Amino acid sequence: MSFIGNIIWVVFGGFVMAAAYFVLGIAYCITIIGIPVGVQLFKMAGLSLFPFGREVRDKNGEMGCWPMFLNILWIVFGGIEMALTHAVIGLLFCITIVGIPFGKQHFKLAVLALMPFGKEIQ
Repeated sequence: MSFIGNIIWVVFGGFVMAAAYFVLGIAYCITIIGIPVGVQLFKMAGLSLFPFGREVRDKNGEMGCWPMFLNILWIVFGGIEMALTHAVIGLLFCITIVGIPFGKQHFKLAVLALMPFGKEIQ
């Protein structure tokens, strides 16, 4: 089921979303100071390309000062908007029964978009 869900996801907007995250990640990686943010955007691009069958988890107790500081900066400079966008799109998908699996994937992306530092995708 995850293979079919991923194909439908890619056809109906997942590729565009992943490409946007990827291009933004490249733009951040051009500057040296933006490389950590670019790496997180690449992580989100990978998840937004094929979200079915994957999950977002906290790293095993590796949440120290540096990831927390970067998450706070991330939230202030755009993370909250990205997470709210995914949450609203997820709610819109959940209006219909057919859209509920796609809404769940947007909620998964919202969790990662809110605080990506210290998270891993499995």
